[in-house]
Formats: sequence, structure tokens, C-alpha cells
Amino acid sequence: MKRPADAALPAPELDVAQWFNADAPLTLAGLRGKVVLLHAFQMLCPACVRLAMPQAQQVHEQFAGPDLAVVGLHTVFEHHEAMQPVSLAAYIHENRLRFPIAVDRPDGHGGIPATMRAYGMQGTPTLILIDRQGRLRQHAFGHVPDLALGAALGTLLAET
Repeated sequence: MKRPADAALPAPELDVAQWFNADAPLTLAGLRGKVVLLHAFQMLCPACVRLAMPQAQQVHEQFAGPDLAVVGLHTVFEHHEAMQPVSLAAYIHENRLRFPIAVDRPDGHGGIPATMRAYGMQGTPTLILIDRQGRLRQHAFGHVPDLALGAALGTLLAET
């Protein structure tokens, strides 16, 4: 789903239980001024493993810096026992993921995690783009092709 700039809503803050690859917890408020690419994933989701996470790593390697932040969100809504933080740490290490990755706060009852619920995500992978002002500009369920993502990022990065 794409929203026009004039209809963009403030992006909900991340509700995170744990961080990987981050010296300190990140917040969207703290990232204001940067375009944020948020990739929601599960490590047992085939499209996430095959497409979304390699794409996020590639964007991070090629473009992350003062104007763009890439953030992963491990949001577990199924197979809870298999996707614990210790398993995620191994997944991150084995796949050489270098960008910050958050663990979405579980609801405590095996349901939809907090950030996933706040954004109304349908599943994984989900790609979220947030502009420099902290507004939700793109929300896409499923894989977004590289060319389409590059065009969307270019548009957001060109805005001041």
C-alpha cells in the first residue's frame, strides 16, 4: 500500500524487547532526519530468508549512512518456540546481517507482537518506508522488487 505524501501518517514507534547489532536501543524519534527502511521478517519465513533479508543487507551495505537507516524487525506470530532470541542470534551471525535488528515485543499470549499490531501488518515479509519527518510513506506486504524499492528510496532521499 502506498500513501501520497500529503496523506502520510506518523509512523508508530517501535515496541522492542531486544536489539541485535545496535550499541543502544534505537527509536524512530531518534532516527528523525533519516529515511528509515524497516524490514519485518521471521527467520523461518522462506520469502524473508530468500528475498527480504538479502535485500535489506544489500541496501544497508550500499546506502546506509547519514541519510538512510536500515532496520530489521523480527516479528514472531507463529512457531514461537523455534524462534527464540538465541536462534535469532545464530541466524544473524550465519547470514552476516550487519544492520540493527529488533525483536518485536511479544504479546505474552502467543498472538500478534506489539509493533506488528501497531502497523497492521498482514504477515512477513513486510517493508515499511518512513520519511525524514517520521511519516509512514510505504507499507507493503510481500517482497518489493529491488527496482521499485530503489525508486521509492530515491524519491524519499531526494525530499528535504
